[in-house]
Amino acid sequence: MMQIIVDPKVDDKFATYPEEVLIKMNFLRQLVIETASDSDWINRLEVTLKWNEPSFITNCGSTLRMDWKEKNPEQYAMYFQCTSRLVDTFKMIFGPKFMYEGNRALLFEMDSEIPVDELKSCIMACLTYHKVKHLATLGI
Repeated sequence: MMQIIVDPKVDDKFATYPEEVLIKMNFLRQLVIETASDSDWINRLEVTLKWNEPSFITNCGSTLRMDWKEKNPEQYAMYFQCTSRLVDTFKMIFGPKFMYEGNRALLFEMDSEIPVDELKSCIMACLTYHKVKHLATLGI
C-alpha cells in the first residue's frame, strides 16, 4: 500500500485559489494520487510545496509540480523537470492533445476539457521517471 505524506502548507496554498481554480487544482491533485496508487513501483508519495507550488515527490520519480498564477488567470499548469525528457516525449506521443510551455509544462485552459487518460500517462511517466527514463517513450 502506498504511503501518502501531506505537508499541511499544501492545503494552505490550495485555500488561496479562487473557487473555480480550486476545483481544477483538486481534480489534478486527485488524478496524481490516483495515478500514483496504480503503480507497483511507487510506495511513497510526498505532497509538499516547492517554489511555493504544490509538488509531488515519489521514491522513484521526478518531481511533479502544479499551480495557477494570477498573471495568467485563464490557465493552470503541471510543471516537469526541464532537464528531463518528459515534456519532449509528451509532445512526440500526444502532439496537439496538450498545450506546452517549452520543455517544462503542460498548460490547461480554465474552460477546456482535459484528456484524462493521456494526462495520467504523463503523470505516471513523471512519477516513475527513474524506472522508465531508459525507455524510448518512457513507458507510455
